[in-house]
Amino acid sequence: MESRVFGFLLRALPVLLLAAAASGCSGGLFEREAEADRVQPVIDPQVERREVSAPKIDTENFEVGAYAGFMSVEDFGSNTVYGARLAYHITEGLFAEATLGKTDTGKTSYEILSGSSAPLLSKSDREFRYYDLSIGYNLLPGEVFIGGRHAFNSALYVLLGAGNTRFAGDDYFTVTYGAGYRVLATDWLALHFNVRDHMMDIDITGEDKTTHNIEFTLGATVFF
Repeated sequence: MESRVFGFLLRALPVLLLAAAASGCSGGLFEREAEADRVQPVIDPQVERREVSAPKIDTENFEVGAYAGFMSVEDFGSNTVYGARLAYHITEGLFAEATLGKTDTGKTSYEILSGSSAPLLSKSDREFRYYDLSIGYNLLPGEVFIGGRHAFNSALYVLLGAGNTRFAGDDYFTVTYGAGYRVLATDWLALHFNVRDHMMDIDITGEDKTTHNIEFTLGATVFF
């Protein structure tokens, strides 16, 4: 009986040795994995956050201001034009705008070449006054960068409207269309560059025709 027990222990001894060796290997493997976890990774996922300044833009929907520039009245030359602008922003892209302007026209080419002593129009009739109401839409809102530290919100927009022109002692229905570029210099001040055509039918020179009276203006408005 003792010989049988002794034989059984001899046969079980290799199995026990293998189990002990496997346990030691697994323990060493776990230790190596834990040590690898403690090693600093090659890429540090901790990203330092930088401070971002959100643009401070007034939420008011009205803007009012003035403008000045040059206006070319067909057959009467180019002269200084100035006026006022009032706008209401209906949505972020759509707005309504009313303008009121004035320019003094010069002599026609016929008057200059003929040297006639009798002018075609009196001095008061040469005043070109207009008012109109337009609908505008911001096509390309974006930003203008000056240097590496300053960015200003901007927008390219188009306009279409209608109104009235007082010229040569008469009133004319006028269709206006054009485009503009707006830059927000501060949270309440905007700068504008506009190109606009005032189209109307007149017969001042003795010929019925549609005239195109184009103006180029620079202006500033404030939000309120």
